[in-house]
Amino acid sequence: MSSRGPGLFSDFGKKASDVLTKDYSTEQKFSLSSESDAGVAIASSLAKKGGFSAGVVAAQYKYKKSTVDVKVDTESSIATSITVTDILPSMKTIATCRFPDYNSGKIGVQYFHEHASFTTAVDLNKSPNVDISATIGTPFIAFGTEASYKVDSRSFTTYNAGVSLTKPNYGASVILADKGDAVKATYFHQWDQEKRGVAVAEIARKFSTNVNILTVGASYAIDPHTLVKAKLNNRGNLDTLVQHELASKSFLILSGSFDTLAMDKQPRFGLALSLKP
Repeated sequence: MSSRGPGLFSDFGKKASDVLTKDYSTEQKFSLSSESDAGVAIASSLAKKGGFSAGVVAAQYKYKKSTVDVKVDTESSIATSITVTDILPSMKTIATCRFPDYNSGKIGVQYFHEHASFTTAVDLNKSPNVDISATIGTPFIAFGTEASYKVDSRSFTTYNAGVSLTKPNYGASVILADKGDAVKATYFHQWDQEKRGVAVAEIARKFSTNVNILTVGASYAIDPHTLVKAKLNNRGNLDTLVQHELASKSFLILSGSFDTLAMDKQPRFGLALSLKP
């Protein structure tokens, strides 16, 4: 698989998005996972939010260039996926299905080139959606687009376009979405040579409603085992997070969510414990 190309359209703005969204939660979650030398990995998780609880048991098997994933949740839903790389050079094939919904099957193909990437996915049912995305450029600057076409109505349900700039210490992206009704621009910057600190800004505008949302955030690695994050938007929503590595690949995450414009409201807190013996 080529790693020198522009990447996928879905990766535009991903570094900034991870700082603003990854691991933030107001639920209580416990997960336990293990992996064997034979390529088998097993994980289980239990999450509680409000008065509701949900559990998931997942298994993964890797053999040469193939990966099989199976997930079973407490609602008796079984999600499966099969991924095969390099059936043809620089190509990845992914097939997914969720039982007992037999109409949820989908098959997709990803192709990576030094100066372009292309993906397509088709639903395996009588009225399928066809999802397509394409990018051209380099690992430093790329232009891309994506669209979803519904066969039975012969219409495009979504189409987006964007541009991404990525450098070792900073990056930016602009995406025009919702059929041109929304735009989102992001910027991230690593402010120290050790790359321990990252600052992020994101602005999203919905033209039809004239609504703007500005979010700023940052993450900082206090030491090799502890990371702190925070984000604040122009609506006064403040979220904070502390992540500590208890042991190799085992983490404790504490997070909180506050409304700074209504401090009388009860703040919400989350706790996640992930263990991997």
